[in-house]
Amino acid sequence: MAQALGTAVRDVAPPIHRVRLDSIDLVRGIVMILMLLDHTRDFAHEGGLLRDPLDPATTTPILYLTRWITHLCAPTFVMLAGLSVGLKRLRGDPVSDVAHLLWTRGLWLVFLEFTLIRVIVWFNLDFSFLAQLQVIWAIGLSMIVLAALVRLPVAVLAALGAVIVLGHNALDAIQVPRWFPGAPDVPGVTAKLWILVHQGGFFPIGGAGTPVVWGHYPVLAWTGIMLLGYSLSEVYAWTAGQRRRAFVIGALAMIALFAVLRATNVYGDPRPWVAQDTTLKTAMSFMDVTKYPPSLLFTLVTLAPALLLLGALDGRALAKGPLAPAVTFGRVPFFFYVLQWIWAHLAGITISVILGKSIAPYFMHVIQLFTMTPPPDIGGPLWTTYLFWLAGLFVLYWPCRWFAAVKARRRERFLSYL
Repeated sequence: MAQALGTAVRDVAPPIHRVRLDSIDLVRGIVMILMLLDHTRDFAHEGGLLRDPLDPATTTPILYLTRWITHLCAPTFVMLAGLSVGLKRLRGDPVSDVAHLLWTRGLWLVFLEFTLIRVIVWFNLDFSFLAQLQVIWAIGLSMIVLAALVRLPVAVLAALGAVIVLGHNALDAIQVPRWFPGAPDVPGVTAKLWILVHQGGFFPIGGAGTPVVWGHYPVLAWTGIMLLGYSLSEVYAWTAGQRRRAFVIGALAMIALFAVLRATNVYGDPRPWVAQDTTLKTAMSFMDVTKYPPSLLFTLVTLAPALLLLGALDGRALAKGPLAPAVTFGRVPFFFYVLQWIWAHLAGITISVILGKSIAPYFMHVIQLFTMTPPPDIGGPLWTTYLFWLAGLFVLYWPCRWFAAVKARRRERFLSYL
């Protein structure tokens, strides 16, 4: 096992560049591999876009696990985005340079969410549905917020991030009326802002008949995770032993807090768990925590494994050996993110063609799909999802390896935005 993970760890602080390129990139690569599984399931599994795979009444254990394990992706992705920027400051980059990077990269990501990402997710150019604001939007806007705050002491940013993550569920009682295309009452400006900040949902950018936005990732909670990730960079100034202990203790504390709060149903998630007719279904209900927006309990239970991995892998040389492909994916996160959407969508189209099903729904946007009666019959059995997921990892590895090599040997600044 030790050989598979890499060289032995010395109880000293390893060079920051080594930590950045190996352990952090490996953890990011692992969750990106899971991300491909999630999005392949969305498009390739029958009912993937329209049914809840976590509903104990209708799911199966393997389908439930397939969806639940991918919950680790978005919070880890956001936390590591903040951590990577924090490491730039720790290496000695001027705060002004860090702020400029955050501001410009954040704007770039927001722009891409409304343009490139919108097109490759839906294969559709009907911009009456303007955008589904997902993790790229959340990271981009969180970076813009962090750019405005980055001159504050790290302890202040950590405290602010903790307050947001721990306290944002207290705002769940503030709800604006849900809206969907065709509803008579259009949300006002304040309601639209609340949808983007905390509640989530659909709204037209102007009055009735204007393009619609789906605020799928309300930014408040994700900004809290970004701030905590940025603050976590301070741990990398400690010795390796101190870091590992901090990661393990932090992860165990998060798991313990999750267990207490979830068991009592007193706070931390808007959906309480409910006893079911079997122990397995009860466990499914217990672990079915809210992602949109990420509740406190969701954040605790999904970031704890990331911290444990960061501790276990800390300081190890991982760029060669059996884990190297995951490191490669982790070094080109946005490049992989774009390619995996295209692959997942093509996987669904391919499976539907093989099974003799219509592929027209694969060229519709989400509102068109949600309003189809009856719901579209697309995709195939779950095993086809896993087949195309594994094939996708193989196919996408080669362009990712090429682009990682380009980024390693060239220093043009624009490459850091791709």
